[in-house]
Amino acid sequence: MLRKILILGAGKSTSYLLDYILEKSSIEKLHLTIGDINPEGIPSSIKEHPSCTVIKLDIHQDKDRKKAIGDSDIVISMLPARFHIKVAQDCLELSKNLVTASYISEEIQALDKAVKKKGLIFMNEIGLDPGIDHMSAMQIIDSIRSKGGKMILFESFTGGLVAPESDDNLWNYKFTWNPRNVVLAGQGGAAKFIQEGTYKYIPYHKLFRRTEFFEIAGYGKFEGYANRDSLKYREAYGLQDALTLYRGTMRRVGFSKAWNMLVQLGMTDDSYTIENSKGMSYREFTNLFLPYSPTDSVELKLRHYLKIDQDDSKWEMLSELQLFDAEKKITLDHATPAQILQLILEDSWTLDEDDKDMIVMYHKFGYELNGKKSQIDANMVVIGENRTHTAMAKTVGLPVAIATLLILNNKIKTPGVQIPIAKEAYDPILKELKNYGIDFKEYDVPYLGYNPDSVGN
Repeated sequence: MLRKILILGAGKSTSYLLDYILEKSSIEKLHLTIGDINPEGIPSSIKEHPSCTVIKLDIHQDKDRKKAIGDSDIVISMLPARFHIKVAQDCLELSKNLVTASYISEEIQALDKAVKKKGLIFMNEIGLDPGIDHMSAMQIIDSIRSKGGKMILFESFTGGLVAPESDDNLWNYKFTWNPRNVVLAGQGGAAKFIQEGTYKYIPYHKLFRRTEFFEIAGYGKFEGYANRDSLKYREAYGLQDALTLYRGTMRRVGFSKAWNMLVQLGMTDDSYTIENSKGMSYREFTNLFLPYSPTDSVELKLRHYLKIDQDDSKWEMLSELQLFDAEKKITLDHATPAQILQLILEDSWTLDEDDKDMIVMYHKFGYELNGKKSQIDANMVVIGENRTHTAMAKTVGLPVAIATLLILNNKIKTPGVQIPIAKEAYDPILKELKNYGIDFKEYDVPYLGYNPDSVGN
């Protein structure tokens, strides 16, 4: 008898997810139904697969959504996170297991008791970050604890970047994920973490000038800036007694310092709209944030405002974005500065057809065992194939697909609203990911602790 999997949403991150399920469909007796608002965008190789059915589905149409969920054995939601609650409520009502790659919202967490009562599994945060970061961290943390070690430090950084062979701009960056999330990164409150037993806070306007640096063998130097809430997983990871807990986002060295210029100008602000934005040139947009001068050019005003020398590399980085172009026009009406900046960046930072992206993840574990402090560094690098089969899609989609099959096969059994931090989840998923080149290299290194000299400039 066929087991029916429903996937809601078939966006950028689903290429490997769809491929994996369809490759397993014959031996695992699976039938895949894809529900999407724009099914015409799904590749014909997927649509025409004998184990696949594609339907046009508007998530806001309650009757259609519930019918599709009711006809399935398990549901994967790859919709924008704000829509998961509708799907989760239907899955609870119709007694269906659910898998998402998104952070657990308060609304979905509130369903935990009812989900457990029905013996259902709502697996969340099973993508890249969150997802692979949880699993890889917990596997090493549990291993340290099994030997009697006590965790005293944990740092983790993840970056969606451009692969070296496709790195052809001064920012060493291209969009591999939702561009809006990149533009708004770090907003919504101060970044908070704990360092050597002291709580630390970094306000948004200082976030990109407080960076930590590290090197990945074979790939060079990187920098990381703090995520908004590094303490969110302290209890889940069992790190209540750790003296340092820091999670961050990874970029190539120099990115954060340059990005900080856009922050200081106000271009990342999403709190107000510009009434006459449509038809405005990129140059006029840049000038909105600068003082008036009857004689000085936009370029000169910006250099003075941000205190940039003409021979500073950051000046070339700004110029590369065409911020001073008088011919390029904004096509958005009543747009926020952040929306306009995203439009401008997409001109420069969109992957070309044959471009390859790169995922880099780095963990640092400090622990005490038999009175001695030790450290393990672990890192993972994944290179994409092209603009469709990206490293981002691979590292987000494969864990989702693998977890779905494990739940269907009763290998993951624990009910409830959860993230993949239990051994029954992380061991088989990480083992299977190795078959697809997603693997961590571990190094025993001298214990360095948290180096304050590496943070800030």
